[in-house]
Amino acid sequence: MCLIAFAWRPGHVQPLLVVAHRDEFRARPTAPLDLWPEPQCVAGRDLSAGGTWLALGADGRFAALTNIRRAPAGKNLRSRGTWPIRALSMSHADLCAALVAQSNAYGPFNLIWGDPGQLYAFHCELGFTSVSPGVHALSNAALDTPWPKVVRARQALVDALGAQELTLARASALLRDVAPAPDNALPDTGVGLAWERRLSSMLIPGPDYGTRSVTTMIWRGERAGEYQVEGSEQTLQADAEVSSVQHFLLRDAGFRIADPELAQPADAS
Repeated sequence: MCLIAFAWRPGHVQPLLVVAHRDEFRARPTAPLDLWPEPQCVAGRDLSAGGTWLALGADGRFAALTNIRRAPAGKNLRSRGTWPIRALSMSHADLCAALVAQSNAYGPFNLIWGDPGQLYAFHCELGFTSVSPGVHALSNAALDTPWPKVVRARQALVDALGAQELTLARASALLRDVAPAPDNALPDTGVGLAWERRLSSMLIPGPDYGTRSVTTMIWRGERAGEYQVEGSEQTLQADAEVSSVQHFLLRDAGFRIADPELAQPADAS
């Protein structure tokens, strides 16, 4: 993932809501969201390295990964995409121990994981954080780092939250702004001004690199093992238009995945 906005509201009818954009080179082979047998979860698959960027487990826990935008410190590094699956298959204590002991064998990354009962964040240099209730956003730096796209994503979600419940369709559209940030607000992450501009929008169009999918998940329920999670994965074209949508539902610790639906033209009846 390259941009994640989430609202954690304990006691609310929708206690957790996540909207996540995956930005990637379009030539990198990818399989859409599907059911994984071990651990039982739904996730997309990076066919180049075999991992994933976001996964939802049958117990209602999720895990999501973003790269940190700086050059890796070593060679022959392991694939970061294994961490979301490991986060769902390990105890919290074992996961924390593994992150501390092994994270330097991977390229720099963030990992967030949890459920409506508790959320955690890990940054490979800054360590662990117990996430506080509220609205947060994460891109390619630490949680809530005030890059323009992070500030805008968080504010978009704050503005959308209110007395009414958010629908999947509305939540999925919250971060669809393709406008870049002004030059004087851009971070300097070492990729050059042209790329800083290109990467500064919440949704990135482009023929070679850009936002390839939008995953949205909305939880209901208050106890682990009893969560109901409604979700969707939108596949995006190079022009940032949606080409297909796949819906999934977690209920009674079991998944239902609908066949992908082709996106309809805006003027379709």
